[in-house]
Amino acid sequence: MSDAHWLAAAVECSRLSPPAPDHYAVGAVIVGAGGRVLATGFTSETDPHYHAEEAALAKLAGADLTGATVYSSLEPCTTRRSRPRSCTGLIVDAGIRRVVFALREPPVFADGRGIEQLLAAGVEVVELPEYAGTVAEINAHVLLLSEGGKSGERASLAR
Repeated sequence: MSDAHWLAAAVECSRLSPPAPDHYAVGAVIVGAGGRVLATGFTSETDPHYHAEEAALAKLAGADLTGATVYSSLEPCTTRRSRPRSCTGLIVDAGIRRVVFALREPPVFADGRGIEQLLAAGVEVVELPEYAGTVAEINAHVLLLSEGGKSGERASLAR
């Protein structure tokens, strides 16, 4: 299966996240080196403060994730208000060396430096912006509020 296939699965997983004005609806799929889904997660899946990548990684605690890829609908976070560890830190600590995502994190809650931090840690990062518009639509509950409700802003966030 292709990166596009797995990223589309992560985007669909994000639709399971209950919309809330204080977080994005994000989906994550972790795929092993052999092309098998190891875990999925979405924002607030098992804890109201869990991010999608965190929820998926928690299901694989202690597993050897050599060769695995994280597919996330949104660029993994670098700062957290609700947890001490960012998703980029959790990904790096888990030994994952490849991340594919759709939409760069808009500057609503954090600095959006996930790409830079992952690259600095030696992680391959792939952006598939053809899914960014869908991710922005799924997150309109946050993006439109942050832009004062101007509907035209959504398109500019989906690079």
